[in-house]
Amino acid sequence: MAREYSLTPRSVPRVETKYRRIVTDLPSPQSVATLEKLQTFEPIAMRGQPPIVWDRAEGFQVYDAAGNCWIDWSSGVLITNAGHGRQEIVDAIVRQAKSKLLTNYCFPSEIRAQLVEKLASLFPEPLKKVFLLTTGSETVECAIKLCRSYGVKVGGRAKHVIVSFEKAFHGRTLGAQQAGGIPSLKEWIVNPDPGFVQVPFPDGFRTPDSSFDFFLKSLDECGIGPQNVAGVIMETYQGGSAAFAPVEYMQAMRQWCDGHEALLVCDEVQAGFGRTGTLWGYEHYGIVPDLTTWGKGISSSLPLAAVIGRRDVMDLHPAGSMTSTHTGNPVCCAAALASIDLVLKEDLAGNSKRMGDLLHTRLHELKETTPQFGAVDGKGLVAGVACVKPGTKEPDGDLAWNIIGKCIEKGVLLFSPVGFGGGTVKICPPLVINEEAMTESLNVFEEAVHEALA
Repeated sequence: MAREYSLTPRSVPRVETKYRRIVTDLPSPQSVATLEKLQTFEPIAMRGQPPIVWDRAEGFQVYDAAGNCWIDWSSGVLITNAGHGRQEIVDAIVRQAKSKLLTNYCFPSEIRAQLVEKLASLFPEPLKKVFLLTTGSETVECAIKLCRSYGVKVGGRAKHVIVSFEKAFHGRTLGAQQAGGIPSLKEWIVNPDPGFVQVPFPDGFRTPDSSFDFFLKSLDECGIGPQNVAGVIMETYQGGSAAFAPVEYMQAMRQWCDGHEALLVCDEVQAGFGRTGTLWGYEHYGIVPDLTTWGKGISSSLPLAAVIGRRDVMDLHPAGSMTSTHTGNPVCCAAALASIDLVLKEDLAGNSKRMGDLLHTRLHELKETTPQFGAVDGKGLVAGVACVKPGTKEPDGDLAWNIIGKCIEKGVLLFSPVGFGGGTVKICPPLVINEEAMTESLNVFEEAVHEALA
C-alpha cells in the first residue's frame, strides 16, 4: 500500500554537483501550495509519489521551480526513453500543432500512416499490423479481445481462457486488472471473470521452480486444459520486480502455444523501445510473439500506445468495430516518430545495454554485502531491487521507502516502491544517461542504502 508523504518542509543537507542540486528544504517551501491544491481537488488515489513538484525536465534531469535538480531514475515511469524534453520531439510536436490538425478520430491522416508504416517496418514477421491507441491498459484490453475472438474462432466458445501470471501488472482497467496478478487491486471487481487464471511467474526467487513443467502443473491445478486456452499474456519482464523468465521457459511456451492454437502475447509497455538493452524486450528470449502491446517509451512524451500483431489476428473484427476516440492522435504520432528516430539514430538500445551493464554490476556487488537485498532483477536500464527482512523473502517496504527517501534528499529521483509487498526499489533512468551521471547516481544509491540500514 502506497504511503502519503508529509507536506511539511524538512531540512536536508545541501547538494551541489555537476548533475545534482538540492538548495532548499524538501518539499521546497514554495511548492507546498501546489501540493495542497492537488490534495484538495484530486482523489486520495493520486497521492503516494514523492512531493517533488516538477517544473521542467531535460535529458536525464528533473528540475523544480526552486532551483533543485535531480538525476532522474524514474523516466516519468519508464516513458522518456529518448530523454526528457528532447528538442527534436518538441519541434515535431510544435510543427504538427501549427498545422492545425490536432485530432481526427479514425479519419485517415498522413502522419498516422507514416507512424504505422514505420513501426511495421521495424518488426519481424508476423508482427506487421499496427493498431494505435492511447494507453497501455487500452492495448491490453484490445489484446484480450483479440485472444478471445481468435480462441472462439479456432476452438469454439470453450476456448476463451486468458492465462497470465501472479504478481503481474497489466493496467488499471477492468480486463487489464483481471489479467493482472495482484489480488488487492482486484477486490473492487467483486465478481471476477472465471475465464482469467494466473499461474506463478518463473522468477527463480519467489517462485523457485522456474521450469516449464511447473507451468503445465500449475495450469492443470487451475482446472484448465490446453483446449480451453485462448491466449497467454505476460509482461516481458514483471513490472513489479523487473524479473525476466528463463529463455528456455519462453521458448517452450512459444512451442506450447503453437501446438495448442493459443496466442502468445508479450506486454512490452514497459520493456520496449530500447529499455532492456535490445530494441524490443522479447528479443532476449529468441522468440516472436503473436501479439505485442506497447506504450510509455513509444513517444518519450505524449499519450500513445499500440497493439502490433499477426495480420490474421489483428483483422478478426470488421470495419468500424475496434476503434478509439484518440486513435493515432496526430500530435502524439509526431512525437512518436521523432522519438523512434532518436532511439534508432543514437543507438539508445546500445547505450541502455552499456549503462545497464554498469548498473547491474554495481547492484549485484552491493547485494553480495547486503542481506536485506533478496534479489536484483532486470536488464539494460531497468532494475528491481527487492528489499527483504534478512534471512527471509518477506518484503521490507519500510527499507524500500527509506532508501528512496534518502536518494531524493541527495538528488536522485525515484518513484515510490513497487511490487510484492511494496518492497521493490525500481530503477529506470532515461536511456540517454551517460557514464559519469550513472556512476554518480549509483554512488548516491549506495550511500542511501548504507544510511537507511544504519
